Amino acid sequence: MGVQIAPEWVFRLGQNMHKLQNQRKSALSEYLASIEGTNFVISNLVADVAIFYYQLLALDNELETIRQTIQRQKEALDVVKLQKEAGRANELAVQQFNAQLLESQIMENETLQKIAETENKINFLLGRFPQPVSRKKEVLFTDIPKQIALGIPSELLSNRPDIRQAEFEIKASNFDLEAAKAAFFPNVNITAAVGFQAFNPEFLFMSPASLAYSVMGTLVAPLINLNALKAQFNTAKANQLSAMYDYQKKILNAYVEVSNELSNIKNLQSINTLKKQQSDVLKQSVEASKELYKSARASYLEVLAAQQNALQTNLELIEVVRQKWIATVNIYKALGGGWT
Repeated sequence: MGVQIAPEWVFRLGQNMHKLQNQRKSALSEYLASIEGTNFVISNLVADVAIFYYQLLALDNELETIRQTIQRQKEALDVVKLQKEAGRANELAVQQFNAQLLESQIMENETLQKIAETENKINFLLGRFPQPVSRKKEVLFTDIPKQIALGIPSELLSNRPDIRQAEFEIKASNFDLEAAKAAFFPNVNITAAVGFQAFNPEFLFMSPASLAYSVMGTLVAPLINLNALKAQFNTAKANQLSAMYDYQKKILNAYVEVSNELSNIKNLQSINTLKKQQSDVLKQSVEASKELYKSARASYLEVLAAQQNALQTNLELIEVVRQKWIATVNIYKALGGGWT
């Protein structure tokens, strides 16, 4: 005769099995969330290496610009020395040209030191001993990815490790992830001009101040309306609401980061165009000042000023291009590893 199990034991056994299954799912989701946290660190590491790499390319181009300037300054110094011998210039002019040359040579050595330090930073991040970093300085002036100009699909935000971690945390709270995505995820491409119209306004405090730009010129994310969350998901438990709040906050932060960097790139491209034009004009002014000085129609101070202005503008142009690539790397980081 078989052993009979009381119905209440069957019920309790089923409850315990269900509880264990939930605990297993929760533990798995929490484990996966920790994995995404690790991926977030790796993504930041890759971005840091890229930032130092573009810094290195910028320094290479700065060094080339400084050395070209030094060559022109040496030629100008030779000219003024000849002018002095002919009685058409004085010792003060020679000293001023020499002082400018020495200043550029100091800049050359400072740039060489920065290059060495930046190479060491890259090697450190890659976990290897100090060694030359292979690169071509011309890469700095290549075009940025076309995808950036067209706009970033908002669904790419889901590749971001902290958002995926938040998704696993929602799963761990036993809340419907698809419902959360439908409620909080933006539904249009992210561009430099788009605001927060892509989001469900019900869950945001859409005040004029929240949609404005901050004093630093960056887009400000609106506050999350927690009461609206509670009203919409009135059956959700406290830990589920907390997970949803964190999920929406991370999506908003990611969206703002991408939008700001796209705006930054757009403005930097405009600045780059103007700086290039300025550089071309000043290059011509250097040549003109040299010829005018030889014929005594310009003073040595005008030659010195033209050379200094040209050098400064060329260095500023390189810096603008570097900033544009840094903004591109920041978009890569904000998207959790790229947009392809």
